[in-house]
Amino acid sequence: MTEILHVPADVVRRQILNVLHAWGMADDLAGVTAGLMVETDLFGVDSHGVSMLMMYEEMRQSGMLQLQARPRVVRDAGCTALVDGGAGLGHPVAAMAMELAADKALLHGVAVVGVRNSHHFGAAGVYARMAAARGLLGFVCTATRGISLVPPRATVPVLGTNPLAFAAPAGRHPPFVLDMSTTTVAANKVKVYHLNDKPLPQGWVVDADGAPVADPHLGMDYVFKRPDGGLTPLGGSLEHGSHKGYGLAMMVHILGGTLTGGSFSPLRQRTQKPGDPDNIGHFFMAIDPRSFREEGEFEADLDAAIDVMHETPSADPAQPVLVAGDPEEQTRRHRLAHGIPVPARLDAHVREICARCGAQYVLRDPDPRAAR
Repeated sequence: MTEILHVPADVVRRQILNVLHAWGMADDLAGVTAGLMVETDLFGVDSHGVSMLMMYEEMRQSGMLQLQARPRVVRDAGCTALVDGGAGLGHPVAAMAMELAADKALLHGVAVVGVRNSHHFGAAGVYARMAAARGLLGFVCTATRGISLVPPRATVPVLGTNPLAFAAPAGRHPPFVLDMSTTTVAANKVKVYHLNDKPLPQGWVVDADGAPVADPHLGMDYVFKRPDGGLTPLGGSLEHGSHKGYGLAMMVHILGGTLTGGSFSPLRQRTQKPGDPDNIGHFFMAIDPRSFREEGEFEADLDAAIDVMHETPSADPAQPVLVAGDPEEQTRRHRLAHGIPVPARLDAHVREICARCGAQYVLRDPDPRAAR
């Protein structure tokens, strides 16, 4: 088992900021990005937090990522809007779009904001939570740059993980938050197992013959490098593929990509030249429950529903029944107290990134004076 560091959240945030600043990202944009990446790690989504610096470095070096880009509204029509990300990282434009959707929902009752010309934005759930924090229901989905989902009856991947997230505010309870990919597991989860040198659970990754892949390093090849094999659709495998999971992935692309003007990766990659942006599209919806219910009624009823779920008899008394969002809240509390786990292999990658760009490395040396 690989060595694991446990790094305070503020140190991880400072490390990300150091790198983003060294790459030339403006303070306000870097602050939003680092904050969202750390929240993602705190919630236990290790695949989409600080570990993404490796992919972002590759995108920056290729010339496709414009870290100085500022998102701008290009269409605005009452309860809808379209925002252009300027080929920058997805975090600033996604945060802007979700806040804009929330502002419009508080005015109109419901709002939809699309994003085009973006890149990877991290975990969809952090944006859905932004709506819930303002007393709104939030729905987020996104197209993806990677092609990793092997459709039923196919031998090669054609869609991405195409994640979605939904959040709803409760009263006494934390918000209900569903954050999921439309593949059996997110592609970057395979990366986490690779970094930790842990065998992959059966059914996550298959080869071109439909056989499960357990080796995490071979799994990385199938998901990120090879043209055959890849991730299974939600609810199925290559042999007994889930048409519903595959259909859900396509639905997400229609909302996040086709509707917003984002690219469809299999088509884009036919003509994409080195340095061309990915033009990823995102979709954000916010709904004000007070447009349907009296003040507080929605939250009270959701609390009651969550109570029923929590009170359901458990097969194992040590493992009580949870609802979506509970595991992430528990993980966040634990990691705030004990630190974010950083595998030694990831720590080495971060140290190498810092050496290449001249950023101060602080994960093992959290001296505040070392921050940029």
